[in-house]
Order: sequence, then structure tokens, then C-alpha cells
Amino acid sequence: MATPAPTPTGIKLLSEARLLEVRYADGTLLSLPCEYLRVFSPSAEVRGHGLEEPVLVPGKQQVGIREIKPVGRYAVRLVFDDGHDTGLYSWEVFWTLGREQEKNWARYLARMAEHGMSRERDLVKLSALPKKYTPPTQ
Repeated sequence: MATPAPTPTGIKLLSEARLLEVRYADGTLLSLPCEYLRVFSPSAEVRGHGLEEPVLVPGKQQVGIREIKPVGRYAVRLVFDDGHDTGLYSWEVFWTLGREQEKNWARYLARMAEHGMSRERDLVKLSALPKKYTPPTQ
């Protein structure tokens, strides 16, 4: 059985730097860029239902977080300044995004380049849209 993600001891938004800092009791500090959190949102809009990889979200290089709303004792809802506000960032989501940040970001940039998409522009190419999901047959 996997060890559950630790509960953060603090979450701090650095608006000018467009970073969200997540601190833990053991001294671990995750510095998560707003753009990274937006393009890897746990929302259905980005994660889809049963997709191998998240939907590519271009044009979010300058996105910021407007508000952080607590959800119980297990998550927060981030309200981005582009209007996106769905998806719960549970402690597990933060922990996973922090641990896999380098790998996730490299893959995101590679996929953006494959589809000729830009971090600066909100242009979605048809080739970047997910293929229709077909549930497994039983």
C-alpha cells in the first residue's frame, strides 16, 4: 500500500513571481509555477476521462492565481485569472505534481512543439485534441 501524501503546513502565493509555494513539516518546499498548475489542472477539462495524457492547454505562460479556496482538510480550489476554477488540488495532487515536475514539464514542452503550439498564444490545434475515448470492453 502506498504511503499517503503528506499534508502541507503552508501554502503561499507569490503573485509577482507567479509561483505557489507548498511547505511541509519535514522542510520540503515545492515551488510550483502557476502555468504548470494550470496546464496540469486535475479538472476534467484538462485531465479528461480516461486519457493517457492531459489535454494540451496553450497560451498560459502569463497566467496567475487570483484566489485559493480551502476545500475541507484535504484540498484547495485554485481560481486562475483566465477564469479556470475547476479541479481540486488535493494534497496528493500537489505532492505528485511536485515530485514529477521536471518530467511532466519536459513532456508538456515536447508535446507543445510536436503540435506547433505556443505557451504565449491560446491557439488550440486539432491535432492536439484527445482522440475519442473508448472504454475497455469487458
